[in-house]
Amino acid sequence: MAVRQVVTPPHPILRQRARPVTHFGIELQQLIDDMIETMHTAQGTGLAANQVAVPAQIIIVEMPLIESDAEPPPHADELFALVNPRIAWHSRDRVEGVEGCLSLPGIAGRVERYQQVRIQAQDRRGKKFRMRFKGWMARIFQHEIDHLRGVLFTDHIDGPENIWEITPGEEEQVEAEAAG
Repeated sequence: MAVRQVVTPPHPILRQRARPVTHFGIELQQLIDDMIETMHTAQGTGLAANQVAVPAQIIIVEMPLIESDAEPPPHADELFALVNPRIAWHSRDRVEGVEGCLSLPGIAGRVERYQQVRIQAQDRRGKKFRMRFKGWMARIFQHEIDHLRGVLFTDHIDGPENIWEITPGEEEQVEAEAAG
């Protein structure tokens, strides 16, 4: 496994649509392993392939357990590697939450997202599956799938009062507060 560089603006790949994955060979497996290592090293909760300069429809998601959680949320500490993911359904209910992004270090903002989503995807071996997520996990999946469409979380922010700078190290605190 290798840690890959996370790209930041103005890198053009962040605004490009990712291509569907059609081959599930060794190169894909290596990319997924590298993305997992990169996300863990950066202490993120999600990573899309285009964030490491690969225009492929792949996302990695893992919400860590937070020791202060009396009852951990469903799927906490579960690692997801999704290929060709899409939102097949979403609730009408939307909720506001604070987001940050590994490709936009030093920025956080308030974003409205669907409360629940159903994701259709393939696993790293190509097997199709569906899963339903709510709350913070639904938010992470929506954020990462947006990346595959060339959309950043800042595109959802409706006013300057809903975006602010954060200092290095605050990212974890922002994510923990948003998840709690």
